[in-house]
Amino acid sequence: MKMSEVRPMQSVATHSMSSSVALLFAIACGLAVANIYYAQPLLDAIANEFGITPSSIGVVITVTQICYALGLLLLVPLGDLLNRRRLVTGQMLLSVLALIAVSLAPSRTLLLLSMAAVGMLAVVTQTLVAFASTLAAPAERGRIVGLVTSGVVIGILLARTVAGVLTDLAGWRTVYLVSAILTLLIAIVLFWVLPKHEPKGTTLSYPQLLRSVLVLFVQERILRIRAVLALLIFTAFSILWTSLVLPLSAPPISLSHTAIGAFGLAGVAGALAAARAGRLADQGLGQRTTGIALALLLLSWLPISYTEYSLVALVLGVILLDLAVQAVHVTNQSMIFNVRPEARSRLTAGYMIFYSIGSDTGAIASTHMYTYAGWNGVCLLGASVSALALIFWAVTRHSS
Repeated sequence: MKMSEVRPMQSVATHSMSSSVALLFAIACGLAVANIYYAQPLLDAIANEFGITPSSIGVVITVTQICYALGLLLLVPLGDLLNRRRLVTGQMLLSVLALIAVSLAPSRTLLLLSMAAVGMLAVVTQTLVAFASTLAAPAERGRIVGLVTSGVVIGILLARTVAGVLTDLAGWRTVYLVSAILTLLIAIVLFWVLPKHEPKGTTLSYPQLLRSVLVLFVQERILRIRAVLALLIFTAFSILWTSLVLPLSAPPISLSHTAIGAFGLAGVAGALAAARAGRLADQGLGQRTTGIALALLLLSWLPISYTEYSLVALVLGVILLDLAVQAVHVTNQSMIFNVRPEARSRLTAGYMIFYSIGSDTGAIASTHMYTYAGWNGVCLLGASVSALALIFWAVTRHSS
């Protein structure tokens, strides 16, 4: 993407969002969300440096995820109240400071505080997604949301690979320093490109704004239904990606961490393929797309269950699973953004809280299941959650 192709967008009402600007949003989203996933392959290195026991090092991930969930509730709704250009760039500049603090942290206490800030500020991703939906013309909103959201999924999938490579080259602290530099650069570009967009029709105070997130759940049935689907699909997503390292690193497969991280590339292929789901939603085919994608999600667990016998089967399963999850996610957002245009940031916050709950639930459940029932147990758990999502969609498809 050439800088000459990225021009400041002066008016939301009169300009459609160009593909180059949507791509910039996708890059910014991927970079921001990756910040909360970098630590996963670095836990051993962090534990060794700070003298944290293996049984306690998981607190780094827990703190980051909890603060991300808090950010969804406390920060994302501000997009309906404040100037989004200032909000986005301000959060990204604060992220730069938090990332530098992580890279320089001299003690475990300061490390955890810095990671907490990184987690909370990473929700700028969702502010950007809601902003993109507002800038896009109605006829192409699904396509734009699909493109921007693909950046989120790719950021999640590639974070582990990038973190592993940078750590091997120059240590784990370099990961956060490099991210701080890239975040600063993208913040500068966004400040130049984003329109001076002031939300209209919102006179709520901040406490009222937060309460209105709950009110939206009461008032909007489609938000409730799509939020439940988000919880279920991201539970399935997390079941796979949290526990996948366990069979791949154990005999007889015994892959290196670099090789394991490379499986994220297969997930990226699926995520990119699913970007078309937004176009289908624009054509009024959101329900059909959801049903087909959920069927593929359930089917994906069959080749995934053969992981210990065939890595080719695993790659096929990963592509199917990520394609399905991304397709449903894009469709969900495209549908809820059409409900209340003046409340898109709050709709995003409410929806993504369920995403966060699903991700955490899948992570906890999958590791426990692997301990008690091995990889077959994990696959059965993932297939069960996927089947539940398909059944839930079938029961509710005529009412959303």
